[in-house]
This record gives sequence, C-alpha cells and structure tokens, in this order.
Amino acid sequence: MNRKPQNRAKLPHGMPTRQQVLDFIASSEEPAGKREIARAFGLKGQEKIQLKALLRDMADEGLIDGNRTAFHRMGGVAKVTVLRVVEIEDGEAYAIPDSWQPDDASPPPRLRIVEPKGKAARRDGALKVGDRVLCRTEEAGQGWRAHPMKKLAHHEDQMLGVVEIDGGGKGWLAPVDKRVRNAVPIADLAGAEAGNLVLAEPAGRSPRSGVKVTAVLGDPLAPRAFSLIAIHKHGIPFTFPGEVLEEGQIAAKLPLAENKREDLRHLPIVAIDPSDARDHDDAIWAQPNEAGGFDAIVAIADVSFYVRPGGMLDREARKRGNSVYFPDRVVPMLPEVLSADVCSLRSGEDRAAMACHLTIDSEGRITEFRFTRALVRIAEVIAYEEAQRRIDTGEAPEHLNNLWAAWRLLESARSKRDPLELEIPERRVRLDEHGKIVEIAVRERLDAHRVVEDFMIAANVAAAKALESKVAPVVYRIHEPPSREKLVALKEYLSTFDRNIALGQVITPGLFNRLLKDVTDEAERILVMEAVLRSQTQAYYGPRNAGHFGLALGSYAHFTSPIRRYADLLVHRALVDAFGLEQPAPKADVPGTSGLSERDRADLTRIAEAISAAERRAMEAERETIDRYVAAWLSGRVGETFTTRITDVQKFGLFATILGLGGDGLVPVSTLGWERFNYDERAQVLEGEQSGTKFAIGQIVELKLAEANPLTGALKFEPVDGPGSKIEPRGRAMEFKKKGDFQKKGGHMAGKRGRPGNIRHQGKRR
Repeated sequence: MNRKPQNRAKLPHGMPTRQQVLDFIASSEEPAGKREIARAFGLKGQEKIQLKALLRDMADEGLIDGNRTAFHRMGGVAKVTVLRVVEIEDGEAYAIPDSWQPDDASPPPRLRIVEPKGKAARRDGALKVGDRVLCRTEEAGQGWRAHPMKKLAHHEDQMLGVVEIDGGGKGWLAPVDKRVRNAVPIADLAGAEAGNLVLAEPAGRSPRSGVKVTAVLGDPLAPRAFSLIAIHKHGIPFTFPGEVLEEGQIAAKLPLAENKREDLRHLPIVAIDPSDARDHDDAIWAQPNEAGGFDAIVAIADVSFYVRPGGMLDREARKRGNSVYFPDRVVPMLPEVLSADVCSLRSGEDRAAMACHLTIDSEGRITEFRFTRALVRIAEVIAYEEAQRRIDTGEAPEHLNNLWAAWRLLESARSKRDPLELEIPERRVRLDEHGKIVEIAVRERLDAHRVVEDFMIAANVAAAKALESKVAPVVYRIHEPPSREKLVALKEYLSTFDRNIALGQVITPGLFNRLLKDVTDEAERILVMEAVLRSQTQAYYGPRNAGHFGLALGSYAHFTSPIRRYADLLVHRALVDAFGLEQPAPKADVPGTSGLSERDRADLTRIAEAISAAERRAMEAERETIDRYVAAWLSGRVGETFTTRITDVQKFGLFATILGLGGDGLVPVSTLGWERFNYDERAQVLEGEQSGTKFAIGQIVELKLAEANPLTGALKFEPVDGPGSKIEPRGRAMEFKKKGDFQKKGGHMAGKRGRPGNIRHQGKRR
C-alpha cells in the first residue's frame, strides 16, 4: 500500500533542493522513501534518476540515513568523511567536518576521535590540532564518535614559511623547518610580500597546486619572531579566550578565609629565583631544631584555590599542560592576572600557599612531613646570583644561613642516595629591551641552584608519600631505568674504549656515576657521559608508580610548580581531598570545590598522558627557538673558526657544537677530504680509508662556520683550510706507493682513471 505524502498540494513540482528534501522528510509522519519524494514533487522519467543520485549524495554526506525505500533525517555528518582536529583535551582529539557549509549556517558538530591503540597508533602517531583525518563516524548517546581510517598526507597540513619572489615575479614558500629542503610554489599570496613570515595551506588536492597564504605573521627576523615560529609550528595555544580571561578576573578576587588557613606570615620565608623570573611559585624557610636537624617549610602558591576543576580556567590549563618559556616571551599556562600576580609569591604581600612542613634529621633524612593551606608573606625575592654572593661574602642574614646549613644535610643524604650525576650545560639567551641578542652563554651552576633544587625534591617526595599514606590518587613523575636494548648498545659502545659495564647486576644510577668517575681523560669522559645520557629513558607522568631512576627515589611527584605545570596542580588537588584541606565554597560564579574532579579521581591515565605529550611539545619548541637565536647570533660570523666538540657521528657526516655556546651544526662527509670515509656504526666513528683519520663523539675539532640560517636554526661547518687540515689524525699517515699515483687536476687531487688496482674483475673471461 502506498503512503500518502504530506502537504502534497503545497510542494512545488520539479527537482527539489537538498533543503526541500530534508523539510519533506521532517514533516512526514512516516519514513519517506524515494517513491514518496518523487510523487510529492511530481517527478517523472529522467528526474527520478536525478533524485536517486541526489538522495545517494545526501546519504554519503550524512544529511539523511536509511535505505532506498525509507529515509530519515540524520544530522549532517557523513558516515565516512574528512574531519579536522580542532582541540586536544585530556589527550583525546576532537574534530569537526573539514567542509562544513550548511544552508542554515548552523555550527559544525563536534566529534570525539577514538584513536587506535598498539601498532596502529605508533604507525600514524598521535593526532594534533590541524590534522585532517578520513574517519568513519557514528552517533554515540548524545554525541558523535569518529574512528580514523587514514591520516591525510603531511602536504595537506598548514605550512609555516617565508615568502620568496623569483625573477619572474612568482611567489615561493621557503619552509622554516630545517627537515624540509624544498620551497613550494605559492598559488595565492593573499597580499603577502617578499620576506614575510606566513602560514599557508594547500591550494588544491594535487601537490602541483601549490599553497595559498592564510595568514601573514610579519618579519621573520624581527624580535619575538623566532618564538612565534615555534608556537605556530607546534600548535601551542598562546592566546586566552575571552571567557577564560573573564573567569581569571573573578577567581583573582576570591577572598581568603584567614581562619581556615595556617598563618605563616611572621616567618622570613624567601623565594630564590632567576633574576628575570616573572612568576614565583615556591619559597623556602628553615631553622635549627633541638634534635640537631632542621624544621623547614616549602611554601608553594595555592593555585588550586583559584583554578578549580570544571571551570573555563581549568579546561584551558589542561589543554596547555604547562607554561612554555622562550628567550623573548612566556606562553603561560594561566592568565597573567593569576600567573604573574595573585598566585605569584611576591615579597611583602599576603598570598595563599600550600605549605609543606618538613623535619630534617641530623643526617639529612626527612623524618616527618605534613601539608596545610596557609597564608604567607614572602620576606624577600632574591636572585640566585645575589643569594650566592651574600653567602660567599658573609653578608647573608641568619635565615639565609639557616637555609644553606639545612641544605648541607640534605646534600649529604643525597650523596648517600647516589642519584645520577650528569653535567648537562644549559644555554641562556639574554636579550635587550628591543628584543635583540646581547649574549648567549652556558648558564653558571651555583650552590644557590642546588639549595632550591634539593628543597624542592624533598617536598616532591613528601607529597608523593603523603598521598600514598592515604591511598589517594597520585600523578607520579616517573623515570624508568634504561631498557635492555639501550644498555646492550651502551655496552658495545664502551667496549670500543676498552671499558666494560656488567649487565648481570642491578642497574643503578651509582653504576653510571662510578663509570664516569673512573674516566680521567676529559675528552673520553665527555664521550662516556654523552653515551650514558643517550641510554636514559625520557621521564613522564603517570598514575602507576615506577620510581624515579635518575634521582634514585622510590616515589616522586611534582608538587612545587603549579603555576606552570598542570601535573603539580593535580597533586595539590589530591592533597586537598586526602587531608581535608577544602576551603569554604566561594560565593562567586566559579566551581565550588578545589579538590580532584570525579573524572580525574576515577582515572588519571588520560590526563597524565596528555600533559606528558604537552611537556615534550614544549621542550621541542623551546630547543628549536634557542637554536634559531644561536643561528641568528652567528649569522654575522660566517667564515670564522670555532672550537667545537663532535656530538654525533652518522654515515653522511658528523654534528658538532661550539664550545660555550651550543648550537649543533652539520659537517657533511663530503667536506672532510678527498678520501673515502667508512662509518663504524657500533663505535659511531667515521674513519678515513687511507689516512686512518677518525671522527668520534666528544672529539674537539677546529671548524669554520660555513652557514647559519636563523629561520631554520640550522648551522653548517667545514674544515678550516681544506679537507681535514685542522683535525688531528688518529692512526697511520697517508702513504703513496709512487709519485704518479695522484695528480693535481683543477682544484682537487685525482688518481688514475679506471678500476682501482686492488679490485679484481669478478666476471667471466670471454
């Protein structure tokens, strides 16, 4: 029996539009099929064939769903479609349809992408904002889910580069990523001029279509541009949405309940920080006790009071994961009204703090600890250099001397624990008020740095153990021991120095320390230290404890930097719950509690993975920016000779870094000389086939700077006066059998033509 179409008389005859089909289906009391739609619009013959094609297209686009005889409204998401990732939240990717052009201008639906696990995840890599993915979609409860089928090729991603105009007036995009060697033609400059730093995207499906400029970012060599390049390349959120800033202003005005906080304002607590620090989230105090040890307090900004779970501030902080520090700017995790003002432990101002009380015995062990929410008034904010100067000159007040005395006990306990001791220099870029480079140098390591570091470690350990005592959730800072594969590789490498590491014993940090201590030759010691560093695993955050190998600690969490790390904020919230430190609910329009959310309390794995990824992203962006500043600093010194140390050796050449400055540069194997260089992968050495000249990690060499590219951060070196002239040969000297073996031809040495005499013909005689 045929169904009677609804409102047939009111419908215009002829081929309907997509919207007319949708309106008809929505107004039908029963599922409408192709036959009913054709009858309603008076379609005949060829028009029915066109309708069939239209309905098939609408089903593919997700506008309708069903079979050939009955359709219903689906909601605008195709069963298989291309999605664009717009946000990463708690490690999960959220996306919208890449081509969303509805007739009614409705906002695009937001889909949660269910990323694959195991080998498939490792093959494609984690999704990031801006990725375009072909997905299979499905409705799930009140929302949508998408299952990735294919991550679209890299050339479809946004590109960051500099506009170049050739002699014919055609535009080209020179990428700022040193891994990308070729420029790309620009199909649409969109007003960009030669020399502009721009964002661009593919102009069409084919790589031959080139790219079109989507945003002009300005002068790539202007002050602050190097960090901007890293921010855009890595997709680091650097502007706060209006609602986040608005909630930040509300949170900053929250009153402190003095009767619910421990009052520590009478104590001379001091913050010791870098001279250029804008936020101060930790401060310390100590005084001798009757048992021959010290009572100490590590006061940390009470960020959890202001940034509450479920609010807009919290959501933005979770997305960022941590603050990112560049030489010319900080991309903060929290808005400035909190990070640089209300949460920052400024001197002379009342501040909310989470106080870690420590009892240190005469041997430097922590025998007791407790946590309170407190009020503090920092006595002074002191730069590391100034604190050290006061100690060294005897001008330090009693409370500063007490800190150093307590630290010496902590240091003795640290020495007994024997954590991994690797001397890794840190580069520091100093800029003037106009953003120009004043100096690039290795940061000096002072006792003042070690004082603060050891107090922070003690508080971090106390936080982890305190939560464990309450069987509460913990976001651990985990550093696992080296893997078996890396230890075997280290053993093989050390054997090239006639040194051995026994793998049958328990691997401890002290084992590596003793190995380094036994090496008296400084050049060899650098080699061994580099090898040990490469054998270590990368630290990460997680809810299941695996200890901290490098610090030789069984339990370790990050508690001391909640202004700049979300992991620390989670630990604060867990302490609030575990020790009943909740404050009265505020009357302002912010979430009422400051402990862990139900979601985090049930499962910390997802957010721990997300903030670990955000940390890796920040580290890479910071390192690349430093490299660009170093290249800019050196761009005016091309042709000069520098003392360098080889940091890596590969088949295609070697990498060297300038001593005291940093910045790895490539020395192509083709520049090392006219002879053939063989690569020993096991020993990581390049060796000249005839001269025996060797290039190994840690070797000190004089090299000439041949290229310094500030846009990519890439450096290139070459031997000073020709092939290998300033590099000390290791092994036998070059020998020639007779005078005529090599002749000068043009600008190089050339031997006789034809097959070398020591290579026999392997074919059959004819």
